[in-house]
Amino acid sequence: MSDSAGNEKVAQTPLERDAYRMSYADVARGLSVSMDTGLSTSEAEARLRTYGKNELDEEDAVSLGAIIIGQTLNSMVMVLVIAMIVSFSVVDYISGAVLAAVVIINIIVGTFQEYQAARTMDSLKSLGTPSAHTIRDGQDKTVPSGDVVPGDIVVFKTGDTIPADIRVFECMNLETDEALLTGEALPIAKDPEQVFENDSEDVPVGDRINLVFSSSTVTKGRGKGIVVATGMQTELGAIAAQMHKKDKKLRKPKKRQDGSTPWYGWPVAFGLSIGDMVGKFLGVNVGTPLQRKLSQLAVALFLLAIVFAVIVEAANNFSADAEVVVYAVATGVAMIPGSLVVVLTITMALGVKAMVKRNVIVRNLDSLEALGGVTDICSDKTGTLTQGKMVVKKAWLPAVGTFAVGSAKDPIDPTVAKVTMLEESPAHANTGKDNKDEPVDPDAAADPSAEDVRSKKDRHPSLDSFLDVAAMCNLATIKKVPEGSYKATGDPTEIAIQVFAERFHHGRHRLTHVASGDDDETEKSGPAPWKEIAEYPFDSDVKRMSVVYRHEDSGESFVFSKGAVERVLSCCDNMASGADATENITEDVEARILKNMEALASQGLRVLALARRAVNSAEEDFSSGDVPRDQVECNLTLLGLVGIYDPPRPESAPAVAECHKAGIGVHMLTGDHPGTARAIAIQVGILPRTMGALPADIASAMVMTGSSFDRLSEDEIDALPVLPLVIARCAPSTKVRMIEALHRRKAFAAMTGDGVNDSPSLKRADVGIAMGQNGSDVAKDASDIVLADDNFASILNAVEEGRRTFDNIKKFILHLLAGNWGQALVLLVGLVFMDESGRSVFPLSPVEVLWIIMITASFPAMGLGQEQAASDVMDRPPHDTKVGVFTWEVVTDLFVYGIGVGGVCLAAFITIVYGYFDGDLGIGCNESYDARCEGVYRARSLTFITMTWSLLLLAFEMIDMRRSMFALRPRRKEVSRIRQIWQDLTKNRFLFWSSIIGGLTTVPIVLIPGLNRTVFKHGIVGWEWALALGFSLLYVGFMEAWKWAKRIYFRRSASHAHNPMDDLEATGGSTHFAKYISMSRSDYGTQYSTGGATAVGKRSRRTSMATRTTRKPSD
Repeated sequence: MSDSAGNEKVAQTPLERDAYRMSYADVARGLSVSMDTGLSTSEAEARLRTYGKNELDEEDAVSLGAIIIGQTLNSMVMVLVIAMIVSFSVVDYISGAVLAAVVIINIIVGTFQEYQAARTMDSLKSLGTPSAHTIRDGQDKTVPSGDVVPGDIVVFKTGDTIPADIRVFECMNLETDEALLTGEALPIAKDPEQVFENDSEDVPVGDRINLVFSSSTVTKGRGKGIVVATGMQTELGAIAAQMHKKDKKLRKPKKRQDGSTPWYGWPVAFGLSIGDMVGKFLGVNVGTPLQRKLSQLAVALFLLAIVFAVIVEAANNFSADAEVVVYAVATGVAMIPGSLVVVLTITMALGVKAMVKRNVIVRNLDSLEALGGVTDICSDKTGTLTQGKMVVKKAWLPAVGTFAVGSAKDPIDPTVAKVTMLEESPAHANTGKDNKDEPVDPDAAADPSAEDVRSKKDRHPSLDSFLDVAAMCNLATIKKVPEGSYKATGDPTEIAIQVFAERFHHGRHRLTHVASGDDDETEKSGPAPWKEIAEYPFDSDVKRMSVVYRHEDSGESFVFSKGAVERVLSCCDNMASGADATENITEDVEARILKNMEALASQGLRVLALARRAVNSAEEDFSSGDVPRDQVECNLTLLGLVGIYDPPRPESAPAVAECHKAGIGVHMLTGDHPGTARAIAIQVGILPRTMGALPADIASAMVMTGSSFDRLSEDEIDALPVLPLVIARCAPSTKVRMIEALHRRKAFAAMTGDGVNDSPSLKRADVGIAMGQNGSDVAKDASDIVLADDNFASILNAVEEGRRTFDNIKKFILHLLAGNWGQALVLLVGLVFMDESGRSVFPLSPVEVLWIIMITASFPAMGLGQEQAASDVMDRPPHDTKVGVFTWEVVTDLFVYGIGVGGVCLAAFITIVYGYFDGDLGIGCNESYDARCEGVYRARSLTFITMTWSLLLLAFEMIDMRRSMFALRPRRKEVSRIRQIWQDLTKNRFLFWSSIIGGLTTVPIVLIPGLNRTVFKHGIVGWEWALALGFSLLYVGFMEAWKWAKRIYFRRSASHAHNPMDDLEATGGSTHFAKYISMSRSDYGTQYSTGGATAVGKRSRRTSMATRTTRKPSD
């Protein structure tokens, strides 16, 4: 693994085997450390020099110089630089100075925005573990976590963050949250005595229960251990190292089937590698789709500019005269949208600022537009789709009924959710299902009109007994802070059960603490009702916890137990069936209990059992504390079952539905149990509620475990009729394979996640989306976008902003390029206007061209970049990232609008020169003014004014590419047509005023002496202003006619595009899943090659596209 600069490290500790395969005594001997006294201070310092700091290697910091170089070597800028050099070389200082200003503005604005974006992301980086509690020289010492070394003895307790990978040798009820590494939502219990001696056995990280890992947190208990790995040698570092691997610059030659390399293999590979390097320099094969398209556009325009310059030279017999060279340069520059880079960067920057207000921080400016093309989102479950907090959803008391807890945004607040009760059992509730194989929504049986049972004054005695166990066989605490909110400490599962008890005002604090009259947590003053006598903590072997409490008023003592249903049930003799009645647990009763457990589990709930028994005080004395556990946990009475789950965020289901509506598939990749993952996926809408309606092979492919998916080869994955929508028990490598499988199906995939285990797939995804609050540094470094509120619903904001930005980019690119094409057309056709010396007379001067490019067109283009999102922006399928902004519609419009503006400008020039000055083009009118050039100079003024005003009007037409400029939005009856047109055209203030001011700038440019004839090479006009207005309005009529023809065409196309499957409601009303109904294995075949996989991807996309309603543009 790579090492930090300036630190020489030993790559591995001197252990002969992996630490989890060795006893802790052997690890101590291998690291030469005493488990009692730890390392000496001098030895710790020596090892710090040997192994280096306990830190992760980081990528290079933001380099201002590198950003400036990148902006300078931009393809578009390089074209302008060449034109600038040519202008100066022919002593055209005015044109050269204008071009130099354009280049400098591009570089400054681009550098500033990119640097600011990089600085913003840097500010998100969180700090690592600040300190660690170690034993050195036989004493407890707190040291910076960066100074921890292999061999250190570290002490940790509940709430601590583990500073390194540690082999545990002593612990008490130790559990750690390793979700960042494993994706598993539940804490993992540790056992220092466990040794995995079989070297051939593959032990996943989550199963190495004798180790605790760097950056994991202690959720319960305490422990001691020996540091076995630090920095990049930890499991965290191993994942981080994958982020630093650089792509190989040289391609490998293709081999024959027999493994040999043909003689031409290496030359071909070398040539392709050189092509890759050149393409990377030009930007045509790196970056987001838009970056690549614009780089390819710059190269194409550069080549086209050369062609146009050659045409100009050829028309003038390849003369080296300055005026001919300037004409050639002007014609070439006319094809370069010089302000495109600036407008694009500013549009992106404004989009980034808008996203910050919507809790989304963009790390990479260009990734914002890429969101508009995302076809699939692969999301983690814990903390992303769910709240990352356990909550009791159902509680079944055989003597009472089934309690259901309603939804709440804050699962820790016991006052917000409604608690209702059904008399029927969970198993009985499931008997009404149409498809018993499908999971049940925990809220499905809830009656909105049902009474909140917490308001009842008289509670069933069995409920009080159940709540006694829930509250007191529990170490978690719930406290109300002065601000009015609630805070919880302890194990997440115990917190959930404690909150359930608190909902009935029956929490542990109320039952076990001395109450005072002013204590708002108790109902009345007096002594604590219950006192703890003994505790038997949860043990991973017996999977139970028990406590013994004495009631101070009655003097009675009780054993309260909770744990895994099977383990608690084995200790029970009977089950509560009434207020004071019990029922012996026979085989039939046990089967009934297990059936109800399975019914709760089918809803994705983790099910625990609660039980108790009265203590015979005369025979059982717990004061000594040495009563064996098996004598305590016996003859229990089962009180009921409790179902706990990690609730989805309330916003998740609507967000997933919006994704489906927008044509985006959502996949859930999680480390949780398959049943839990499947149930959550159904609740949030990732899976259909009626999967039984799907073909068997489709349904089985939709939900898979990570191990099952990993066992498949690439060909077998490509042969699946549909890629899994849910992958449970998912490893980091599984997520990477999923992204690669999506890429093989031509999908444009985004990956959301907050943990270290998500970072490799975040890096390989087309758009990586990390969590800002709970996300690790490694994940943020690998991401393109960070959600500041960790809310899956915020992805919709990002997608909407991405689509809005993409739409606006199309608008201003079309506006700019149509103007460029129109100017180039005017100059090329203008070659036929020869003066008496045989030199072509340009209808537009070079400075006029540059002014139109950088001033007239730039600011309205910036206004188009700020247009609001269209009303149907989230109703369309994702755009094709291969086509990008240059769809056939955009390209067609570009040529049509360019020809139109070029045509009216040429008509204006011809009208003056040939209509009023009898075709007199004078001599040398490209260089200076004389009396014979009056016609040419006035014609240039009219052409310049017409071009300027026409392009400003084109900007308004670009607000909607199909709707009329005079009907941009549906008609409102309460507003007059004229008023609505005015409101529509003035809604975008920047666009409106930049166009007005741009149009008015023609007045001083044309009328100011010296500026007009010396700089712009045009003359003063009078009545020609009215002619310019007429030609501009003629262009508006031309554009409106073209849009009308487009609307007719698209309306007729849309009438034939409806798919009857859109009306299918067999999947619970969701047309997103309707396309799977008609799928079967026969549609895909059984044998797939690489080409077959590609065909599947294309067919899947076409099917998906066919099931969405085609947009029907309005008149």
